[in-house]
Amino acid sequence: MGAVVVVGTHWGDEAKGKLVDLLAQDADIVIRYGGGPNAGHTVHVGENTYKFHLIPSGILNPKILCLMADGMVIDPATLVKELETLGAVGVDTSNLRISHNAHVILPYHRLLDQLEEKLKGAGAIGTTGRGVGPCYADKASRVGIRMGDLVSPTRLRERLSAALPLKNAILTKVFDADAVDLEALLAELTPLGEKLARFVCDTQALAGDALAAQKRILFEGAQATMLDIDGGTYPYVTSSHPLSGGACIGTGIPPTAITEIIGVVKAYTSRVGAGTVPTELLDARGERIRERGREYGTTTGRPRRIGWLDGFALQYAARVNGLTGICVGHLDVLAGFATINVCVGYTKDGVLLKHFPAGDVCLLDGCEPVYEALPGWPEDSIENVTRFEDLPQNAQDYVRFVEKLAGVPARFVSIGPRRDQTLVAPGMPAPAALFSRELLTK
Repeated sequence: MGAVVVVGTHWGDEAKGKLVDLLAQDADIVIRYGGGPNAGHTVHVGENTYKFHLIPSGILNPKILCLMADGMVIDPATLVKELETLGAVGVDTSNLRISHNAHVILPYHRLLDQLEEKLKGAGAIGTTGRGVGPCYADKASRVGIRMGDLVSPTRLRERLSAALPLKNAILTKVFDADAVDLEALLAELTPLGEKLARFVCDTQALAGDALAAQKRILFEGAQATMLDIDGGTYPYVTSSHPLSGGACIGTGIPPTAITEIIGVVKAYTSRVGAGTVPTELLDARGERIRERGREYGTTTGRPRRIGWLDGFALQYAARVNGLTGICVGHLDVLAGFATINVCVGYTKDGVLLKHFPAGDVCLLDGCEPVYEALPGWPEDSIENVTRFEDLPQNAQDYVRFVEKLAGVPARFVSIGPRRDQTLVAPGMPAPAALFSRELLTK
């Protein structure tokens, strides 16, 4: 058996959680490998809706092991609340495990995040203000607090005693804010550590054992390609590695274990936060897509920016992630448009670009999208379809056009938010077959 990575191809919110929930039905272990509570996944099963912020979407399958791995940053208060919310609706979370190496988002991380954004003024990144960036910064500076520290009162006091003098100097002298009191912070964190202690362990070892036992491993990505700290539209990015390679960095699983890498492609483009979006729609068409697609952040509630599908960015995502297949999602949202545009390239200063200008958002400034217009399909015509072949011909053609741009097969098509509104494309193997090493796409 092998390992499957689910990754977003653009700026996030592509419905990765829905695909993970579906594929988890055939997995043995689901691992979220990066990000923090700034990444929300919404999953619809029947009449029930579940909103995840930290816990892997695979938790809805009680037969599998769910890991929150080393590469994550975890707000313990948010996690405890999420566990309580799931428990209140009958979701069993006893199969959850949390890496003792995952870093902890502390109250001063959230405060610094918000103060730094305010100080940047017009140059603000547009973060969620949840302390993710400052926590990753502490990780890189080797002054972070990890989950193993949180669940050990003695270590927690030692580590916080070492970290607070610098944090308080920054808070009081740079931002003129109040200092953080050690005892008050310990009083807040200690009960959280006690509630989470039973979940904390060596997840690298668990993942390694699963690999050795030839278990079916599913990696759940957070955020998406264009938000990668290195490969995204810097500086309007997150602080981790949402790329497929992050699955190895954040878990301890080697690249040779990966069987398939599935990119989740929204049928249009959306993003939150600042930064250039060449295909952005600032008109009634964008508003129509936003409302039909319920494009508001799972974690923040912020309205998302909307644009036509950026196929040029998709080609870049396919290359840097090594995609072996795609899932085209939110296809139902585009129903009713007479014409649907897809960006197939950019021009800049009148010159057609050969490659997507990755690595710095300033490279996108001045880029003009080159569109190809495709015919639409009737409104409310696909939500109850159960086979790809029964979709309107123009909807099928749209999927095939996206597939051609990506250069890899469209394995799945999502036509609604529920688990049962995901179609397997003709000629594609069943979801369980993705975990077979023999089916690795070359």
